This record gives sequence, C-alpha cells and structure tokens, in this order.
Amino acid sequence: MIPPQADASFVAAMEDVLDVYQRPHDPARPVVCLDETSKQLLKETRAPIAMRKGQPRRVDYEYERNGTASIFMIFAPLEGRRDAIVTERHTAIDYAHALKHVADEMFPRAEKIVLVQDNLNTHKPASLYQAFAPQEARRLTERFEWHYTPKHGSWLDMAESELSVLSSQCLDRRIGDLATLRDEVAAWVAARNKHQAKADWQFTADDARVKLKSLYPIFPFKIVESAH
Repeated sequence: MIPPQADASFVAAMEDVLDVYQRPHDPARPVVCLDETSKQLLKETRAPIAMRKGQPRRVDYEYERNGTASIFMIFAPLEGRRDAIVTERHTAIDYAHALKHVADEMFPRAEKIVLVQDNLNTHKPASLYQAFAPQEARRLTERFEWHYTPKHGSWLDMAESELSVLSSQCLDRRIGDLATLRDEVAAWVAARNKHQAKADWQFTADDARVKLKSLYPIFPFKIVESAH
C-alpha cells in the first residue's frame, strides 16, 4: 500500500500501536496481534512422483481448485506464542470465535488482553454481538484493550509478519483440502511454539517522526508578537 501524505488519522493510529509495542512485558496484560489471510485449496489431478535420490518430488502442472480457506493468525510477540485457526469462511462470526479462543483458551488468566489488529470492518466488538448472547459478548469485549493499525498501515501488525513466515515455511505449496491444511498449520504452530520464536520490535514513535516525516501533517508555527 502507498502510505498517505500528511495524514493525522494515520499517524495517530500508528503512534498508538508503536506505544503499545514499547510497553514492558506484563504477563497479566499480554500483547496479542491478530491478522488473517486466505489460502486457495488446490487438489492434484495426477499422483505426484515421489522424491528419490538425486531427484526432487515432481507434480503435474494441472490442478483442481477446491475452494478457499481462511487462516486467523494470533501472535503474542513477547511470549513467543502463537496459534492459527483455519476456517471455511471469513465472517464476523469466525472472527468472534477466534477472539473467544484467545480470551478463554490462550490467556484465560490475563487481567486484560492488549489486542492489536487492522481496521477490517469485521474486526470490531460488534462482531461478538453477532456470535454470542449479549452477556457473553460484553464479557468478551471487556477482556480486550482494543488497538487498531491505521488504514494502509497493516505492516504495524506483527501478526502480518508471522503470517509471512507461515506462508514461506508451510503454505508455499499445493494443499488440497481443509483437513490437510489444518494438520499442516497445526504442525507448524507446534514447532514454532516449541522454539518460542519471538519478535523484537525496535521501531518507535520517535523513529517514525524522523523516518516517516512525510506522513505527519505540516502546521504553521504560531508567531507571538513582542509587547515592545
């Protein structure tokens, strides 16, 4: 995305997220980044030729489309922990259930979960009310502290970087069905969590004010006249 020029809304949201990333690690208030992507399911039309000594595995160029799956990436960068939920669709209800998983399965003892995500129209508390009874929706809403990356600023969501790793290490091949995709993604998550792969974010608001100066509005200096 081409970033905007002199956009106060962009820099306000950017600095909010950057300040979140500068907070010291607090297990009672874990920072959790969420993002989602899609994966085209492709079935082989001919049986691949297995790898053998001196020859890589070979597949035919033809394939059969078998629908699309969605992947919700949940990444806690300071804990070195992530999870990925594979769903058939990309809906507000799927998103709501992903948040419930974060609150009740991943961090049930957290006082508050500091949530960083992009501003997709389904990434709102309203989605919880589409999926759950009002009391449950309100309970879940209160479990989170909500922070949004700016429009055209999804690079600020560390879950996007984690999805990039997933894509290069696991998804960069044909996967034919939803069950196989879930198994492969689960194996990747387990291996990545075993090594507690974390993220060391160093870019700050002070850095942004210098390196991304063009994003900030230019305002005239106020001239104070001397009394003499």
